[in-house]
Amino acid sequence: MARIKGALNARKKHNRVLKLAKGYRGARSKQYRIAKQSVMRAQASAFAGRKQKKRDMRSLWITRINAAARMNGISYSQMMYGLKLAEVAINRKMLSEMAVNDAAGFATLAELAKSKVNA
Repeated sequence: MARIKGALNARKKHNRVLKLAKGYRGARSKQYRIAKQSVMRAQASAFAGRKQKKRDMRSLWITRINAAARMNGISYSQMMYGLKLAEVAINRKMLSEMAVNDAAGFATLAELAKSKVNA
């Protein structure tokens, strides 16, 4: 039986990595060994970045809710506690959307939270 050499599979593997490194400067896009390192690092950073984006968005929502809540005379923490006591199950993403687009609806929630905290 004939021996199968690994050249074709190696070439495919190299081309796959070099294709991912397209657009990198210098040897990073031309040489397999250096491109492989760059691609591995880029993929690790991309994975971490997808997690970081979720944290950043939650932080933005909280900032928006806090600003709108203070305009209605209550702090963010008191508002969230008041909504919990009032058994209002609305997440921070929707609260921030209300703060930006529906000021009247947010004001009613703020008043509800205020009444529950003070009661």
